[in-house]
Amino acid sequence: MKKVLVTMLAVVALIACGGNKDKSAQTDINNETANSSANSLSSNPDYTKGLALIGKSDCLTCHKANEKNIGPAYKDVAEKYENTEDNVKMLAGKIIKGGSGVWGNIPMTPHPSISQEDAEAMVKYVFLLKK
Repeated sequence: MKKVLVTMLAVVALIACGGNKDKSAQTDINNETANSSANSLSSNPDYTKGLALIGKSDCLTCHKANEKNIGPAYKDVAEKYENTEDNVKMLAGKIIKGGSGVWGNIPMTPHPSISQEDAEAMVKYVFLLKK
């Protein structure tokens, strides 16, 4: 009986140790994929220009890339709208003129000092965050 118990414990220990290696390898793969994805985005001129423009504006007061703040997360905006030229222009117009009602009752402040070209660059950046 003791031999069976010891053997079972040894088998359980081996399985448990082997399972951690698989999880560790999967974590490494996930991290590598995320790093590769981030590297490919950082070389995209739409990404770098849009990110720089957003960084210089007050957008990050209300928005975050991956989670809702006062306004929607950029990734949620990217998921909601198809990346078309019409939607780029429409959303750029909302950045400039402000808007309300699409994401709740809190209105988005207008940004009349942002040019149409810069607003479109910001929207193109947001669309690149779509999964």
